[in-house]
Amino acid sequence: MTSPPTVTGSLKLNLHSVELSDDQFYRLCGDNPELQLERDRQGALIVMSPVGGERGRWEASYTIAVGTWNLQTQLGEVFSSSTLFKLPGGGDRSPDLAWVERSRWQCLTREERQKFLPLAPDFVLELRSPSDRLPDLQDKMQEYLDSGVRLGWLINPQDQTVEIYRPQQPREVRSLPTVLSGESVLVGFTLAIARFSLD
Repeated sequence: MTSPPTVTGSLKLNLHSVELSDDQFYRLCGDNPELQLERDRQGALIVMSPVGGERGRWEASYTIAVGTWNLQTQLGEVFSSSTLFKLPGGGDRSPDLAWVERSRWQCLTREERQKFLPLAPDFVLELRSPSDRLPDLQDKMQEYLDSGVRLGWLINPQDQTVEIYRPQQPREVRSLPTVLSGESVLVGFTLAIARFSLD
């Protein structure tokens, strides 16, 4: 058995001369479960690298915080970074953390729930890795908004900032530490983010 290739950061493959159907992409992901694959809205295939311990720990803490709030409110469903969303605006993306309002989840058929989810989350969180290019993540956040995401947070430990994305509004950049509000999306949820120790 051969080991999967090692990827540092993300590897982007332009498939301009190859038409990869939705079903073929789904099967490609199933045939390579050791790889985390995405497609941007232009159809480029993106191979994501595994994350390190610190980033994995931070990502888990945010998931626990949103998950705890959701257990108390029962307003929706929380999804991990392993979940791929087939965005209405094009692209197949896996946010580091996603939340979908309950009625929208309940509208999906059993088959739709088993495959890549055919909707945009209501909320997404992306956490920048040391190897992530900031412009690529900012483009990804805009892709989410264009597909119907109502609130997005891009947490950037390298620059000690959080970027807040809302539809039809300019991006808001806050320096850390700060307290984020779930606003009208994650109603009643707040998240305090301290400055990151990167030593």
